[in-house]
Amino acid sequence: MKKNSLILGLNTAGFNTSTSLIVDGVPVFAVEEERLIREKRTRKFPHQGIKAALEKGDVSFDEIDVIAIAWNPAINLESYNAAHSGRARFLGEIYYNVVNGLSGYMGEAGDVSEQIVHLKSGKKLHIYFIRHHLAHASAFYISPFEEAAVLTADAFGEKECTHFAHGKGGKIDPIWSQEFPHSLGSFYSTMTAFMGFQPQSDEWKLMGASSFGDGNRFIDRVRSLVRMKDVGFELDLSCFNHFQFHRPGLFAPKMIDVLGFEPNEKDKPLTQDYYDLSAAAQTVFEEIYLGLINQLHERVGGENLVLSGGSALNSVANGKVIANSPFKRVFIPPTPDDSGGSMGAAMYIYHHLMEQPRHYVMENNYLGPSYDNEAIKTTLETLQLQHEKLSDPMADAARQIADGKIIGWFQGGLEFGDRALGNRSILGDPRDASMKDKVNALIKYREAFRPFAPAILADRCEEYFERAAPTPFMEKVFQIKPDKRGGIPAVTHVDGSGRLQTVTEKQNPRFYRLISSFYKETGIPIVLNTSFNVKGEAMVCSPHDAIRTFFSSGLDVLYLGDYKVLK
Repeated sequence: MKKNSLILGLNTAGFNTSTSLIVDGVPVFAVEEERLIREKRTRKFPHQGIKAALEKGDVSFDEIDVIAIAWNPAINLESYNAAHSGRARFLGEIYYNVVNGLSGYMGEAGDVSEQIVHLKSGKKLHIYFIRHHLAHASAFYISPFEEAAVLTADAFGEKECTHFAHGKGGKIDPIWSQEFPHSLGSFYSTMTAFMGFQPQSDEWKLMGASSFGDGNRFIDRVRSLVRMKDVGFELDLSCFNHFQFHRPGLFAPKMIDVLGFEPNEKDKPLTQDYYDLSAAAQTVFEEIYLGLINQLHERVGGENLVLSGGSALNSVANGKVIANSPFKRVFIPPTPDDSGGSMGAAMYIYHHLMEQPRHYVMENNYLGPSYDNEAIKTTLETLQLQHEKLSDPMADAARQIADGKIIGWFQGGLEFGDRALGNRSILGDPRDASMKDKVNALIKYREAFRPFAPAILADRCEEYFERAAPTPFMEKVFQIKPDKRGGIPAVTHVDGSGRLQTVTEKQNPRFYRLISSFYKETGIPIVLNTSFNVKGEAMVCSPHDAIRTFFSSGLDVLYLGDYKVLK
């Protein structure tokens, strides 16, 4: 393969479409389309992401060698569908109806499909379609492991919803998979819908609410919905409706009979019954998740585990893996959901198909658009906003937080993933018991039970957390030591836990220095960290997004690069 190999990875199916640019096996740019077009959980084709990636890489589209797609539609065309393929609505559908028409002759589709488009310029554009769960499993390629067991679990991809694999060197070998509709992701989304939340969007709420409930009240009822097998599990499909796409709702009437009460109305506050049911649902999710992890270990062995797929966003379950399995080290990417498929598909092409050696480990995810001080200054002057340039914005921000102010912190490249990790963050004082309610009510405009993350200096982690491991992507929840909880009430959840983010100077020098300055001011090596957005909106991307959110919320101070803005 030629030097300076350029692979453009795209997630174009389902929620959170995204774009990644991989140069010689190194991700140089990655962004969710929602951040650029300001449409949360968008399904739109990532046109803006492609433009931004080409600009960041300083390349033209004609220079791209390969395009990698995180879905293999040939798998969905294995059975001829006359209704769709027999009467094309527009001639472009010839791209798929020919393949669909030939399905009876070709047999079962493999993991990868390829399309070659001959452009007038003479260039051959190679487009590879990667099996969805292999794109998820390719989180292995950005992990620090030379060899690892790999589990992916989500709602579904093509036909699969759970996948076991073994990663070694530059290869990922599939071991076993479970097909839809017996889906862990769909189980959790169904329970999310039963709570009156939006499925495939508000699963965070179910996870947060579970800590306020007594799961023992309904645990037997929820367990009756699932049966573990020697390999995999089964849902009682008579209670579910998620697999009947032409019908509304995710659960069948029988689920109401089994659980013993009606589903909550949309957006209606939870009663204790629903908190207790949330706790039971989370417990059963963990039982299935950990059961799959231990089944995987029986087949692969080893001490290293990679987790991916939307189910790996469940940080509460992730924090229990090492204590409840033989694995000793776990890697979870910052984008285990479908948005990470754009990077995974591209890395699979580079390493598995093109057999290029590995030389990259993801240590931070600041891969999105970035803005220097000059661009920030231009925006501030265009909007005629009073501003001050600081010599040490980190120390100034730490003092403001220590004085009880809630700040918007906008620095460097945008995070690739759902969690703000110190570049597009809202920060507050973890010592203030009222801080959680202030941020939820006056800034985020969301439910009071939603917790916030403690971002801690990595070398102080053992002082505050029990059995904690390095958690740079805020991907695991651990228990805070009982004698420390009283000092950081704003980031201590009702069950004594915290969704941890460990911060090193190498990962994020500015954020590390801010927390270090706060530590010098207060003796606490932690700040409250949440994403810089309000309810219903994507995380801010540009200075203009940050300014608009600042002036439309209860934030006290805004830091943009070296600049400080007050109201």
